[in-house]
Amino acid sequence: MHFFDYVIIILYLLALPVFGYFWKLKKDSSASEIILGGRALTLPAFVASLVSTWYGGILGVGEYTYLYGISNWLVFGLPYYLAAFLFAFFLAKKARESELLTIPERLKTFYGDRTGFAGSIVVFLMTLPAAYILMLGVLAEEMLGVPFHVGVICGAFFSVIYLFFGGFNSVVKTDIFQFFIMFIGFILLLAFLIYDHGGFNFLIENLPDKHLTWHGGNSGWYISIWYLIALSTLVEPSFYQRCYAAKNVSTARKGIFVSIGFWMFFDFLTTTTGLYARILLPDLQNPVAAYPELAQMVLPAGLLGLFVLSLLATIMSTVDSYTFLAGTTFGYDILPQISNSGKISVSKRINIGILISVIGAILFALFFRSAIDIWHAFGSIGTPALLLPVLITFVRKKALPQGYAFYSIIISGSISLVWYFSKYMTSDEQYWFKTEPIFPGLLFSIAILGYYLIFRSEESCQDRKKSL
Repeated sequence: MHFFDYVIIILYLLALPVFGYFWKLKKDSSASEIILGGRALTLPAFVASLVSTWYGGILGVGEYTYLYGISNWLVFGLPYYLAAFLFAFFLAKKARESELLTIPERLKTFYGDRTGFAGSIVVFLMTLPAAYILMLGVLAEEMLGVPFHVGVICGAFFSVIYLFFGGFNSVVKTDIFQFFIMFIGFILLLAFLIYDHGGFNFLIENLPDKHLTWHGGNSGWYISIWYLIALSTLVEPSFYQRCYAAKNVSTARKGIFVSIGFWMFFDFLTTTTGLYARILLPDLQNPVAAYPELAQMVLPAGLLGLFVLSLLATIMSTVDSYTFLAGTTFGYDILPQISNSGKISVSKRINIGILISVIGAILFALFFRSAIDIWHAFGSIGTPALLLPVLITFVRKKALPQGYAFYSIIISGSISLVWYFSKYMTSDEQYWFKTEPIFPGLLFSIAILGYYLIFRSEESCQDRKKSL
């Protein structure tokens, strides 16, 4: 990297805290103003914030595309578009009309305190930005020559420092800035690649055959797992937070539909770029570094710094959003349940939560060395725990009884957690019965729901008839 590349990155890192601090909260700000920005999110801000937040796994996308080709679109693209469409069509309106602040608050409203608390633990773990902080460490290591652990810590610091002052408003304002940077960088890189090497004919002639197949060498069973994991979108805290914060119902629904279009375009940019990396860097030792290595090969001074900036913006926009979500969950939903914190203001509780979230995410990032592994682990455990208990609150006038919902969350999540660690208990490092951990947890949750609908609901109907 050239001197000018470093200057661009340093200016960006210094500008972010100033940019976020500009929207500093007042001392007497309400919980709604801190967590949701006063429910005044406009359509452009909604789209920019959601698009940049939900696409933080940029190096993971490069890793998967380098290894498996266009299958990336079927794994990290299509299932999430479908899930986002379902959310917009069925859930966005009801979420905005509910006037709630968080998912655990919704669980608490429908199922009681202990279910809300159990759900808050799962939401907290699912929103820890470990995968994205890991990517910041990899990026710093590859591009700046900084030790991985130093990159993890410094990247986390610059991504979240302004959250302590501005809350959700600072998240949105910096997300808008980062939204434009993430697109500009990949458009520039892809333009250089096409100009230097040619377009689709170059890719078709030079890619390994498996990279042009829908499966990329993986089994259909493995790919189907990601469609189930994509259902976590239906309980995705960043979606609910944006819908809760939207100016009105129309903004919430339209915002998600428009965002899907931007995600499709960005997936085109990132997948195509990853295919070029596979051809031009055939012996790459660390596929997570596919985009940084390719950019160093292709881009001139100045533009290389701008592309690194686009990677940083894509990742950091997700780090700040998820850190704020995790901090909110801990400070607003968990802390009052485990301590006598009633005298502490909401803003201070959330700041405590942000600090704990950052520390936890850093520790997970240092333990895992693959973003895909982190997504797989947290998605496989959190989705079975939350999916049905949350969705039922939208589709049934009378949700599950409190006990059913509570045990569904606790036992479903625990089953998938134990199942996930089963691969470390066997000599061949396979899950029990070669079954992915998301399935047993989800099946238990479905069984609880089925038992209630078939047997308990019928009993309650008979009891009502007898009373008449």
